[in-house]
Amino acid sequence: MTRKIIIDPVTRIEGHAKISIFLDEEGGVEDARFHVTEFRGFEEFCVGRPLWEMPSLTARTCGICPVSHLLASAKAGDAILAVELPPAALKLRRLMNLGQLVQSHALSFFHLSAPDLLLGLDSAPESRNVFGLMKSDPELVRRGIRLRQFGQEVIEVLGGRKVHPAWAVPGGVRRGLSEEQRSALLTRLPEVRETALAALDLFRGLLDEFAAEVASFGNFPSLFMGLVGRDGRWEHHHGRLRIVDSDGLVVADGLEPADYRDFIGEAVQSSSYLKSPYYRPYVDEQAGNGSPASGGMYRVGPLARLNVCNQMGTPLADEALREYRDRVGGIARSSFFYHYARLIEILAGSERIERLLQDPEITSTSLRAEAGINRQRGVGVSEAPRGTLFHDYQVDENGMIRKVNMIIATGQNNLAMNRTVKQIAEAYIHGSEVAEGILNRIEAGIRAFDPCLSCSTHAIGAMPLDIRIFARDGSPVGGIRRD
Repeated sequence: MTRKIIIDPVTRIEGHAKISIFLDEEGGVEDARFHVTEFRGFEEFCVGRPLWEMPSLTARTCGICPVSHLLASAKAGDAILAVELPPAALKLRRLMNLGQLVQSHALSFFHLSAPDLLLGLDSAPESRNVFGLMKSDPELVRRGIRLRQFGQEVIEVLGGRKVHPAWAVPGGVRRGLSEEQRSALLTRLPEVRETALAALDLFRGLLDEFAAEVASFGNFPSLFMGLVGRDGRWEHHHGRLRIVDSDGLVVADGLEPADYRDFIGEAVQSSSYLKSPYYRPYVDEQAGNGSPASGGMYRVGPLARLNVCNQMGTPLADEALREYRDRVGGIARSSFFYHYARLIEILAGSERIERLLQDPEITSTSLRAEAGINRQRGVGVSEAPRGTLFHDYQVDENGMIRKVNMIIATGQNNLAMNRTVKQIAEAYIHGSEVAEGILNRIEAGIRAFDPCLSCSTHAIGAMPLDIRIFARDGSPVGGIRRD
């Protein structure tokens, strides 16, 4: 008699999802699936809208990372206008993207994952949240809040508000940065850097306690993809795509983001509204069977960006990267190290923000290139906190949207998240009696990816968790509930 364990909802992520675990007759794990249960249809209701509306419209895809969509959309518009941005506009866009990266990574580490890391994966669920962490280590939580606040301040200073700023537009940005604003942000940076370094020290000190999780939280071979800049430097907004394998060998390099359809395919699964992108050349080599689940799987996001780059390009982050690679063995395979990679990116972000703010050109008032519709297709690609984000627009001669394709970072991690769920379940579930802490490990494996499931907001705290085990005929045979 087969059994089924359902985790619904998955807690402390941005959005709504559930996990199904299928047990065989001996109580071993037969299969596991990560289901995204939301459907919003953004690509369809953008059709018929003018190109000029797309940045602010698609920013509404998410309330956690609106800047990522704003910038990718504006870049797609740049391509349709066929313009070259004024240097100050490009630098300001980069500054806002770094602010987005800092605030989102701070949220992920300090609010969503730190309760597991610092209070313990087996701690009481009613206190295993940011509020329980406040009681245990109020200073750490305060630092995390202020770190995220800084990233949001960068966004607000440039865009006029912290969430859904209507700022980046095809051809540039709407407004610039004043000397007073630049000075105010510079004064905050020493604290930001201190917090990033302290968090790195904290996490490195915890690694030995989580050896079992490192071994089972998505620790398997895959490809990794991300943007890289000149000399293979870490990149977050421009550059070309690079793909490496689990041994660090470069599979493809210098890929033009606008040609993504030549090397990325998208599979659809009946169990989820989330598509499953895959590396097309590897699947095509497999006797044309079209299955993306094996050789075509790749990961994006902080882990992938650190795996594909040669260097971070700033002193403190380069030093942190060297130590990171010594600890993980060069190329990081375990998704548990997503946490580690996020902290290094926060540090790199603080250094790059300082460089941009010290650039005299950053306060220029030349911010926008004016043009009409010169092409009928444009692709914008940027690195969101969770990974590479694609916006692909087709327009008519008047700039009205005919077709939209958005490939979200979380979707690109979908195959890896499914395999991670199964790997953790296989490591910890043996029989129908499943402890709550084991189920939390499965959730924590998903939290390592910091998925953003097309949500607008997400309440942080104790959410209900209902896990049920069913016989093949549908009758309940056991379960556990967390309120």
